[in-house]
Amino acid sequence: MGALRPTLLPPSPPLLLLLMLGMGCWARQVLVPEGPLYRVAGTAVSISCNVTEYEGPAQQNFEWFLYRPEAPDTALSIVSTKDAQFSYAIFKPRVLAGEVQVQRLQGDVAVLKIARLQAQDAGIYECHTPSTDTRYLGSYSGKVELRVLPDVLQVSAAPPGPRGRQAPTSPPRVTVHEGQELALGCLARTSTQKHTHLAVSFGRSVPEVPVGRATLQEVVGIRSDLAVEAGAPYAERLAAGELRLGKEGSDRYRMVVGGAQAGDAGTYHCTAAEWIQDPDGSWAQIAEKRTVLAHVDVQTLSSQLAVTVGPGERRIGPGEPLELLCNVSGALPPAGRHAAYSVGWEMAPAGAPGPGRLVAQLDTEGVGSLGPGYEGRHIAMEKVASRTYRLRLEAARPGDAGTYRCLAKAYVRGSGTRLREAASARSRPLPVHVREEGVVLEAVAWLAGGTVYRGETASLLCNISVRGGPPGLRLAASWWVERSEDGELSSVPAQLVGGVGQDGVAELGVRPGGGPVSVELVGPRSHRLRLHSLGPEDEGVYHCAPSAWVQHADYSWYQAGSARSGPVTVYPYMHALDTLFVPLLVGTAVALVTGATVLGTITCCFMKRLRKR
Repeated sequence: MGALRPTLLPPSPPLLLLLMLGMGCWARQVLVPEGPLYRVAGTAVSISCNVTEYEGPAQQNFEWFLYRPEAPDTALSIVSTKDAQFSYAIFKPRVLAGEVQVQRLQGDVAVLKIARLQAQDAGIYECHTPSTDTRYLGSYSGKVELRVLPDVLQVSAAPPGPRGRQAPTSPPRVTVHEGQELALGCLARTSTQKHTHLAVSFGRSVPEVPVGRATLQEVVGIRSDLAVEAGAPYAERLAAGELRLGKEGSDRYRMVVGGAQAGDAGTYHCTAAEWIQDPDGSWAQIAEKRTVLAHVDVQTLSSQLAVTVGPGERRIGPGEPLELLCNVSGALPPAGRHAAYSVGWEMAPAGAPGPGRLVAQLDTEGVGSLGPGYEGRHIAMEKVASRTYRLRLEAARPGDAGTYRCLAKAYVRGSGTRLREAASARSRPLPVHVREEGVVLEAVAWLAGGTVYRGETASLLCNISVRGGPPGLRLAASWWVERSEDGELSSVPAQLVGGVGQDGVAELGVRPGGGPVSVELVGPRSHRLRLHSLGPEDEGVYHCAPSAWVQHADYSWYQAGSARSGPVTVYPYMHALDTLFVPLLVGTAVALVTGATVLGTITCCFMKRLRKR
């Protein structure tokens, strides 16, 4: 038998009046939640009880009783903080198993907890606090009604199955490509006769790990107040529009994860929770169920992207076309809404480290562009099949020889049109050999007449000899000068004075003295530079730099060879009479002596500098 509930007789009215007059408004109060409370069979319930305005020790005792609807006057002892033998026989096994217990939160607050409600648990619950007061005043118990509802909450995966490649297993296994959308559906419904709200959330756990609150990471959910919230790792994607959750119809919920990433792989679950509003205005969860939706694998682009090139090592002659093919392979999503690709060719001279410089590429929109140094050439980069790309140089040059690699990049599209690079791959090196033209140039330059005076015209001649080369070879020549200071060449780079290109067009540079310059072709392989009105600033070391040019079928010019002549020293002499103009002002005799001395000094100094050179 359980413990009998003690019967307390209230004091007589005169005594009660005296107590109220003597003690003011002091009176013990026992508080329990306002009822009725609605909970679902099979779920847990907690009913709090606290006592205030009491006398005696700070730690009060609590006793719980149940009055069933079929016997509303019979108190069934449930559990007590004071007496371990308090429980009535129908509750004793559940109390011993810990399914029913009273938990003290503090000295004057306790909670009755029932782990798994049964239909016969419905009734009036009374929390009684045995008196520790010196006089009887106030209330010593509180009552609340608990009604147990049947479990009618249902949750399941929404048919048809999730998008993606689905294997016929239960739960299904779904494979999506990185960057694609992952869409999962969930059905959640309830037929509870009371007004309740459903909260539905989608969560992810690591495969093969037991699912629990500690291992299930929430992705996104609709709360009982219809607010959509995401778990911490997914909040940014929800704000960016890459993660969406919506309700379709009365009981179907659909989650879409845009731009799937490697970290999105795992086992996905749908959790439905039913909420009801208690009489005090607070919301309480009365039921929760979870179901597995799918095992999701994300096929990353980095694990699939592969690049091959052909047709193998190439050996071609100058001016011949060069074609190279690049094939992008792997289990890749097609270019479009979720994925995009760019393909380009890089070239490094033979023996040079690294992938080299860009030759040409097609971007994610299919727009082609040439790399630095290739502008103006006839080079085509085009897509010839769904995943095959061709590079074509209309006329190869010896400088095009080297190692070629094809570079492919894969991008996934986030919210809007934003692209994120997800993977890149380079092909194996493809050697390309271009035969040299075999042009050998030699140049000899000299100063016509050997000696030139100030105010005269200096003529510099350059003869060019050529060996080898294809028919139609054209020559160009340019003249350069290096200034001398105190007999030593300046560290300033050589300056272009003038020249004639392979097309016969003259190009004038900067003459040191600033006077007029003329350049001309005086023979098939002979060029001349003339410096008019020579001045002292024109002194320097000149050289001729010829070059051989070949025009290919695409009308582009290619430099097939170059050379440099030996140095030619230009020193403007002064006329002897020029030295007499100033001394004549101080007398003829002195002028003759001074003029002879000056002339001798100039001649001596020049001969020394000439020997030094």
